[in-house]
Amino acid sequence: MDFFNDHKKLFTAAVVLFSILMIFVAIFPAIENQTNNASLPDSQPLTDDEMAGKLIYISEGCVGCHSQQVRNVDMDKTWGSRPNIAADYAGITRTSFLQNTATLMGTERTGPDLTNIGVRQPSLDWHLLHLFNPRAVVQQSIMPAHPWLFDFKEKPNDGDIIVNVPAEFLQGKTGKVVASERVLQLVTYLQSLKQVKLPGGTPNPEFLYKKEKKAAEDGAGEAEDLDGAALYAANCQSCHQQNGEGLKGAFPPLKGSKIVLDENPEIMLSIIMQGYNAREEYGVMPAVGTNNKLIPEEITAIMNHERTSWGNTGRKVTTDEIKKLMEALKKPAQ
Repeated sequence: MDFFNDHKKLFTAAVVLFSILMIFVAIFPAIENQTNNASLPDSQPLTDDEMAGKLIYISEGCVGCHSQQVRNVDMDKTWGSRPNIAADYAGITRTSFLQNTATLMGTERTGPDLTNIGVRQPSLDWHLLHLFNPRAVVQQSIMPAHPWLFDFKEKPNDGDIIVNVPAEFLQGKTGKVVASERVLQLVTYLQSLKQVKLPGGTPNPEFLYKKEKKAAEDGAGEAEDLDGAALYAANCQSCHQQNGEGLKGAFPPLKGSKIVLDENPEIMLSIIMQGYNAREEYGVMPAVGTNNKLIPEEITAIMNHERTSWGNTGRKVTTDEIKKLMEALKKPAQ
């Protein structure tokens, strides 16, 4: 029993036992995971600016409210086209020899999941305005504003990126709001967050507890069954606002828009599906319909909501009409 009375032997035995456990419980499984899980073929490593933006994302506390994981449940389908798999995180490397890096999967969703935000919202103008003051684009947002990431300049320099902020959010400050290098790096990181497609022939993992949409007898009926106001809120409202008036200097109004009220919906549809680089006073609109994989019935419902709301008196379009125009858009120009 001298063994239990000898602190040197006890300490040595504890160290040896702990080392053996660490090798078999931590090191070997980590090596196996690293060997058996590789990044997806189309995934790209972060650039220097994107990595700098990731560190800013962590330092500003974004990770506390936003997750980056699409779970395999139907309610998560709004954040990505498929559930995340281990390969989505396999390319994450250490920040340095002494620093590990977080996967930033998150633990809660006080704010929306950002797994696919680079596809859902690729607009630089939107991200900058949203970071300056989230209430400028989403009235109900509880996200804190980040004005310290911007500069105020009476005379911006050539090459400065000016953020068109509505006057009520300037808090009495004068001059132009200019994006700093830090906020541009942060937005670059956010724009890089895109869910990578699985290799050809690999089936997407299915979401659990799927809720199939009730099929209608004809296309027009399907569009009528959909809530155009809800679809507008999910896909368009963050820029064009609930009242359809947009934001002066940032996003154009849909209320009274000649394009929205045009008898021929072709131009309106092409903007939804292909995006549009508007005049200098407005930001570039992303291809919302394509990015969010909206089906003809959903697009019809959104367009009819926009054409008949806020005092607009445009004619309603049909699903068959939109389907034909979408097919025409897919054909290469002659």
